[in-house]
Amino acid sequence: MGEIVKVTRNYQVTIPTSIRTRVGIREGDLVEIVYDEREGVIKIIPLKRRRTTIRIGRKISVEEIESAIEEMLSEATS
Repeated sequence: MGEIVKVTRNYQVTIPTSIRTRVGIREGDLVEIVYDEREGVIKIIPLKRRRTTIRIGRKISVEEIESAIEEMLSEATS
């Protein structure tokens, strides 16, 4: 089930569509990169998080936006 991808000059790789679809990784999602010394492999672990939606049926304040961002960041790091 492996696929070969190229490492860019910025040391980035693209996760192939077949794998992204299989594990449900979407644009903007966070993943954890782990080197498993026992197996000698690099693992990409999708982090599951609740998606935050803000309805734009009304004007929202800068404070509300900042609060939503802080909440998402704290969830991503916990």
